[in-house]
Order: sequence, then C-alpha cells, then structure tokens
Amino acid sequence: MGSLPHVVEDCFGLLKLYSDGSISRNPEIPCATPLLNDDSVLYKDLLFDAKQNLHLRLYKPSTSPTKLPILFYFHGGGFCFGSRTFPDFHNLSIRLAAAFNMLVIAPDHRLAPENRLPAATDDACLALKWLQEQAMHGNNDKMDTWLTGVDFDRVFVLGDSSGGNLAHHLAVRFKAGSIELAPVRVRGYVLLAPFFGGSVRTKSEEERPCEAFWNLEMYDRFWRLSIPAGSTLDHPLVNPFGPCSQSLAEVPLDPFLVVVGGGEILRDRLVDYARRLKHLGKKIEFLEFEGEQHGFFTDNPFSEVAEKVIQHIRDFILENSN
Repeated sequence: MGSLPHVVEDCFGLLKLYSDGSISRNPEIPCATPLLNDDSVLYKDLLFDAKQNLHLRLYKPSTSPTKLPILFYFHGGGFCFGSRTFPDFHNLSIRLAAAFNMLVIAPDHRLAPENRLPAATDDACLALKWLQEQAMHGNNDKMDTWLTGVDFDRVFVLGDSSGGNLAHHLAVRFKAGSIELAPVRVRGYVLLAPFFGGSVRTKSEEERPCEAFWNLEMYDRFWRLSIPAGSTLDHPLVNPFGPCSQSLAEVPLDPFLVVVGGGEILRDRLVDYARRLKHLGKKIEFLEFEGEQHGFFTDNPFSEVAEKVIQHIRDFILENSN
C-alpha cells in the first residue's frame, strides 16, 4: 500500500499543495477588515470571461461628471490569493474611485497553483480587451450602462504587489499608446510595490528578510506555487530584467509611477527596476516612503501616508491625461 499524500506547501493553512499534486483551499479567508459601504461610491459585478467564469467589479462615484476617466485596479495576493470581494481590495477600490473621481474596474484573475502563470497575466490582458469590446459597442444595448459616456481615451492601470507585476507586463504587451486596444487608450501605469523576484538576491532581501508580517520565505513560496513548473526565479514573468527576459530597450512604454516602502524586503529590487527603466529612457517616477512596509497603502488606505500616495497618483494622472 502506498503512502498517503503529504503536504509539500502550506500557505497560512489556507492553501495546501500535496505530494500527489492535489490542492485544498479554505473557502473562507479570515479577514478582520470590515467592508466599507460608502454611499458616495456605487459598485456592481459583471462577468467578463464566461469561459473561465471570471468577474470584475465596477465602482463609480454616485455623483460624477458623465465623462469619467477609467482606472483598472489589479489586486495583490502573490498570484495565489485575492479577489475583488476581499475587504482590503474592495475598500481600496472605493477609496480610489472617490479620491480620483474615476470609474474603477477591479478584475479577478485565475489563481495559482491551480492555474500557474501566465494564467493571471492572460486574464489581465483579457480584462483590458473586455473594455475595448465595450468601447467598440458605442452606446448600443450591448454596452453596460455604467460605461455609457466614460472617457475611453483616459485609462490608467494600477497594480498592487502581484497586481503591480501584472501592470508591468500589460505595459510591455500593449506598448505606448496601446494601439492594439483602440479606441481604449492607456495613459499610464501605477505600480505599488510590484512583486518581482530573481535568482540573485538583492541587498535588502539578504539583510532584511523579514518585515512585521511578510518574509522572504513567504515570497519564495508564492513563486514556487505560481511560476510554470520547472521554471526558476529568473523566468521573465518573475524577473523583468533577468537573463531570459525580453530587452525593453526598443519597446515604447507609457509612463510609470512606482511606489515602494523603504522598509520593504523588495525595496532594492524595485530601486534597481526603476533605475534600469530610467537608463533605457523610459518615463518613470519612483517614490519611496521611508520605513513603510509591504502593503502599507492597501492595508491602511485612509492613513496619513496613504493620503500622500493618493496625491502623488492624482498628480501622475493629471500630468499624463493630455
């Protein structure tokens, strides 16, 4: 008689991968964050991919001009967790819609390890393609009523952690001007502590492998669960400047805003990421908030430091809207 399957990866007891390849998930994700239900912002869910049963959530200010610009929000979760329904991500979407007076689109994506990368990247691309399909319907009955009169020419993409990784790859895929998405036009990308990795450790990864909650071993586990089987941390979806990654020298890119906490494990990797993009002549603004740790904006979107992040993002959107 063979031995019973044993756990080979365990994420917080909520996600377990077994030796026979089977996976178990706790359907109830514990979260102490109360759901924000602010009447100043309305929201509703739509199906954007029937094949994969993927939904997105639209958020719009209850009183707003008819020509609302659009902000895509891609959540974090190490590619293994997360949904538009998670309280932290839902609350942040409400915060963004109210702060910027924009229509916020928060798509879900398939999760690893059931669906390893590039599944999440493909789903993110499909979400933007969904918006393009809506825009091409004009004002006929195939367009969702909440999209009637929005400004498809002023679209921004914001990604948090693993969502920031997705935002990078969307920028590379659709390039400056996002001609492939016409009449939708993406004007810029905001990356909040994008989740990248690499086989060579950075100084901050070696010297500061633990934050108050996150640690390097957790990050490595997320990568083991999410990258294609047999891949390394230099896979192009993990390390955008790795030995196997596409050269970005000749790739035209829309403007970037990269935000990182000075106390993050990822800090030095993101400093290097921004430096390399700037060296290639890309338009990139890099903001570091001293002492802050991973998730500082998402976890506390109404804090004093979060308000500073909001103002920088607002300035970035205004600067790149014309």
